[in-house]
Amino acid sequence: MSKAKLPPALEAEISALLVQGPDQIDTSDIRETPSDFWMNAKRPNFYKPTKQPVTLRLDSDIVAWFKEHTDEHGYQTEINRVLRRHVIEVQTKAG
Repeated sequence: MSKAKLPPALEAEISALLVQGPDQIDTSDIRETPSDFWMNAKRPNFYKPTKQPVTLRLDSDIVAWFKEHTDEHGYQTEINRVLRRHVIEVQTKAG
């Protein structure tokens, strides 16, 4: 099976972009997204990481707080979300 050939003008444009460094590409027409935009961002529904059952000992007041502030059956999901957000934050600072 052969790949479709791109028009020569498009091939030339892509080749020109490939040799440029990131600092040479004009992004002035793209607005920067403020960091608070991402505070409540959620992963798309198609992202389903595998879950691993664990036994975890948490302070009882922490568990009570999550149960009080989330659906009784959703408190573990909320704890997972908070932990994931922390991991991403630490990775962002390190990387």
